[in-house]
Amino acid sequence: MPSKTHELVLVYLDGHDISGMELTARRHFLEDLLKKHAGSIRLSEEFEGNGAEFLRAACEHGLEGIIAKRRDAPYRSGRLGDWLKIKCVQSDSFFIIGYEPSTAAFGGIGRRLLGAYKNGTIVYVGGVGTGFKERETQKLRRDLDTIRTTKPAVNLKRKGVVWVQPTLIAEIEYRAWTDDGKLRHSSFKGLREVQDNASVCDVSD
Repeated sequence: MPSKTHELVLVYLDGHDISGMELTARRHFLEDLLKKHAGSIRLSEEFEGNGAEFLRAACEHGLEGIIAKRRDAPYRSGRLGDWLKIKCVQSDSFFIIGYEPSTAAFGGIGRRLLGAYKNGTIVYVGGVGTGFKERETQKLRRDLDTIRTTKPAVNLKRKGVVWVQPTLIAEIEYRAWTDDGKLRHSSFKGLREVQDNASVCDVSD
């Protein structure tokens, strides 16, 4: 299981309120403090430069995004614009190749299983279970049930899946790819208006 990370903010030091000091000074104090108490808490590395270029580099390396902060800003609780969390969001088109029935989810559908091209063949790339509205889910369920099949479009053995012909193409937003070629933090954005197989994501490279 991946470890969780938490942000440590230094606003008091030796009985003094330093929240009104700029970020650069507070970070300097925190760095000195952590050097004296080395352990599981580590100071994140900072980078100064073009934010857009740094975000692009982070996304290219499969990171979830970056946090941008004003160096001259004091500490203020809440989201007041002094810092921004900027996530890498990618969007591609994928086949819906099946779904997992659910007694709790809208329309009786849990996760929708997705497929992409790889060397001319459809492969399984994970599923999506968020981003759906009740009305569109009910319509999607009706559409999927008209294209049910007993022959999966991918070489995947999984119990309880309702397989469908790979004819519906969905636009999916996601953060990154896992090491085994699955979508990470995927969200359904809707069916493509033009159902063109040439638009489906190709993961051959």
